Amino acid sequence: MQYRRLGRSGLKVSEIGLGSWLTYGTAVEEDKSAACIHKAYELGVTFFDTANAYNKGAAERVLGEALKEYQRSSYVLATKVFFSMGKGPNERGLSRKHIIEQCEASLKRLGVDYIDLYQCHRYDPETPVDETLRALDDLVSQGKILYAGVSEWSAAQITDAVHIARAQHLRPLISNQPIYNMLVRYIEKDVLPVSEKEGLGQVVFSPLAQGILTGKYKPGQEVPSASRAANEGTNTWINSYLNDDVLTRVEKLAIIAKSLDVELSQLALAWVLRQPGVSSAIIGASRPEQVEQNVKASGLEIPQNILDEIDSVLEEIRGFVPIW
Repeated sequence: MQYRRLGRSGLKVSEIGLGSWLTYGTAVEEDKSAACIHKAYELGVTFFDTANAYNKGAAERVLGEALKEYQRSSYVLATKVFFSMGKGPNERGLSRKHIIEQCEASLKRLGVDYIDLYQCHRYDPETPVDETLRALDDLVSQGKILYAGVSEWSAAQITDAVHIARAQHLRPLISNQPIYNMLVRYIEKDVLPVSEKEGLGQVVFSPLAQGILTGKYKPGQEVPSASRAANEGTNTWINSYLNDDVLTRVEKLAIIAKSLDVELSQLALAWVLRQPGVSSAIIGASRPEQVEQNVKASGLEIPQNILDEIDSVLEEIRGFVPIW
């Protein structure tokens, strides 16, 4: 496993991170979740990502329970705040009240004294950005979080937040967590350049496009019965990828991977990590074997002629925008 600095900060994260969206505390049994987490740690994964909203806190509880046997300083624990955690008018968003209350709740569920990376899960147009940044800065001062980041913020929103933090002498944001994979590349236009300029690293989610970039789904065929796409509870986002045009292109990518003697998933992860502005690619896993296969993407270099060949395939589906 190789490690990268998270943005301009001194914090280092594993190139492959393990996430818990749609998996731990939701669709994967707790013992299987723990097995994946332990396998990841064993293989050098040090970056573990979750969110309070993942199954209303269950994912945080499962992750915290699995990690408690390890020395706290040996891993980087990230969680998020924004989405609704109750029916009250103040139980969502990025107000000072919601951030402070949810940070306390996440600490309890995770069973830790501090969170390494606390992320704003989405942008909140109803709360002044300076209120959000001041609350995060106070949590750092209190030692409850070490760093702050955002998720799925636009280039303009990131720029605004950076300038406000600088003007008010607040600690800077160090990361953004966007969707990024071979099929969804919107961050390349302005989010990546702006983030690199302002010192934010990307910890990208869905680098395998909900499993599409493993090659398990074939054009013109029924989805595998045991797959995420067949699960009514977790297939909301993956369904938009399931069209023959996309799947045919993915088959071409699988042929390219085979020519390099690697799995398609490993090629897809290495392709994401080819960007110097990407600090970590967050995978999901329901079986330890998936973790074992995907961590092999760390340090995998893709020759320029192969990158050109991949671009040729991807150009044909560049206009594709999934619903996620």
